[in-house]
Amino acid sequence: MIKFTKAHAYGNDFLYVEAHEAPDGSHDVLARELCDRHTGIGADGLILFTRKADGASMVLFNADGGRAEVSGNGVRALAALLLRDDMRDRADVTIDTEGGVKQLTRVARMKTQQTFRAAMGLPENLRPMPLSAAGEALQVVAMTFGNPQSVVLGPLPDEARFRRLGPALERHEAFPEGTNVEFAIVESATRVRILIWERGVGPTLSSGTGSCAALIAAAAFGGAGRDAEVIAPGGSQRVEWRDESVYLTGWAEVLFDGVWVGR
Repeated sequence: MIKFTKAHAYGNDFLYVEAHEAPDGSHDVLARELCDRHTGIGADGLILFTRKADGASMVLFNADGGRAEVSGNGVRALAALLLRDDMRDRADVTIDTEGGVKQLTRVARMKTQQTFRAAMGLPENLRPMPLSAAGEALQVVAMTFGNPQSVVLGPLPDEARFRRLGPALERHEAFPEGTNVEFAIVESATRVRILIWERGVGPTLSSGTGSCAALIAAAAFGGAGRDAEVIAPGGSQRVEWRDESVYLTGWAEVLFDGVWVGR
């Protein structure tokens, strides 16, 4: 039996298991079993974490069992789990991830939702890339933002084009480790709207690192400002691209605790 907690941010949902509770063996297999939405609990990813004095360290597995470096929403929901019994108005949490150390500050709490402003780091290797995918010539903005990100700027695709281009870009030969994909349209200097195809998951309602990447691409190459609302299907987050870091502000909430009895 495995004790777990389910939490989400804007519908981007995760299962949290303390590392010492996880069975020895293949955690990729465990992730696929637990995250399956028909025969498991259902989630976009599994996060194994270890508590520390100032927060926690974590390892993330996507729903397909693949290892991921970091998730902005996953980090924030872990902070909400760690602070759910802390009644202070403001609290700081440090989360160590394979995509770097993330510093989060809880800035508001309303019922079950906790809002955090997270310092997510800075983009690396930001560049435009001409690519051919699924029979289309595309201009993609690629970068590393803790994890690999690729942003397609312009009108958002319809459902058929989204489902054709998303997996083609995720597994494109230009990205040997795979990539997360965002389609982003700049609606104004302070508003960017996105659709997300997440590496190892597929369509997701929200993505923290994807929202950051979309704003970075839109500000660098699409005419957006460096402080904007990024709107995904699951809701809106604020992204600020400052000299010292990119800051992500949004909420997360813990849904329930449970026990997985296995098979």
